Amino acid sequence: MAINNFLEADLEGKKVLARFDFNVPIKDGEIQDTTRIDFAMPTINALLEKNISKLIMMSHLGRPKGEIKKKLSLEPIARYIAEKLGVEVYLSETSTDAGIKTLLNLGHIKLILLENLRFNPEETKGDNEFARTLSTYGDVYINDAFGVSHRKHSSVFHITQYFSQKDRFSGLLLANEIKALDKLLNFPDKPFVCLIGGAKVEDKIKTIERLLIKADKLLIGGAMAYPFLKAKGIKVGKSLCSPKDVDLAKSLIARDKGKKIHLPIDHIVSESIESEASIIDNKNIDDALSGFDIGPKTIASYSEIINSAKTIFWNGPMGLFEIDQFSKGTNSIAEMLANSDAFTVVGGGDSVNAINKSGYSEKVSHISTGGGASLEYIENGTLPAIQNLKYNH
Repeated sequence: MAINNFLEADLEGKKVLARFDFNVPIKDGEIQDTTRIDFAMPTINALLEKNISKLIMMSHLGRPKGEIKKKLSLEPIARYIAEKLGVEVYLSETSTDAGIKTLLNLGHIKLILLENLRFNPEETKGDNEFARTLSTYGDVYINDAFGVSHRKHSSVFHITQYFSQKDRFSGLLLANEIKALDKLLNFPDKPFVCLIGGAKVEDKIKTIERLLIKADKLLIGGAMAYPFLKAKGIKVGKSLCSPKDVDLAKSLIARDKGKKIHLPIDHIVSESIESEASIIDNKNIDDALSGFDIGPKTIASYSEIINSAKTIFWNGPMGLFEIDQFSKGTNSIAEMLANSDAFTVVGGGDSVNAINKSGYSEKVSHISTGGGASLEYIENGTLPAIQNLKYNH
């Protein structure tokens, strides 16, 4: 199975319909983090260099649930892209309004951004007719929205049926995501070490099951660690820990025949997030306290394993890194990855925020733009929208 590479295609004079993931944080009309748009720019620039007649860009923003909400308009994104490229970007009133056809026929217009796809309830419902309408805007289709490719939404999944195999492509970002995640899953240089953090075992159970097979070591941190510790009879105090997560952790520990799972051996604790933090120098946490970060002995232990790794995947922070007194574990891991000679992949919203905040993002081999999408890719080896781009050759 293969996916067409648009760089090798003759697109001169063609209208290109491209799905991006411009789902960025916006406050008071100002973009707070432009990373996702910046990651799309190589695809946009490469298309413009191919002398296409039009680039019609599609994206969603937030969760308007099928209603038009002014604060979720893509207007700030249109403005940002126009500033970056020095070219006017025309924003449509909706993603299906009659004025789009007029814009498509005006020769001087090069870049069109369709208004938030999720203002139309049909988008998330995976409506075929909505997908067909969108497809009429372009001669060819490009998917560069890895972050939503695990969804069977109209603009990424159903739309591909309206383009022939030769007229549907992956964008550069999507291609890079597939390449990096395929290397993790199928060709990792050994030792392959995974760091898994975050809040709930339940949310990542399938990912951990897959990685338990693929990886050599699984280092657990963050709130994810406490159900595992409790499952082993270790006291976790008031730390975040649901009975269901403890049961799931028990089942994973039982299956861990190779003793791949490593857990914190000390903790940064506090009575609450507002209270002063202290170190507990062993595995057990007192009844009145909650764990909020991994401790210095755990950092040292994990460092030893990470330093010997040839491939590293990190998903989920090691603690409540947004608060300074609970950020050392996460920041230490970020620094270890930055200094490592291994092939390093960071996936998941909080992990990406953490690596960006630490200032080490440029020293990581690959940063995945899709949290849920990257985990589902690891679980299943592909994603629905990516599968729809593929053809036999």
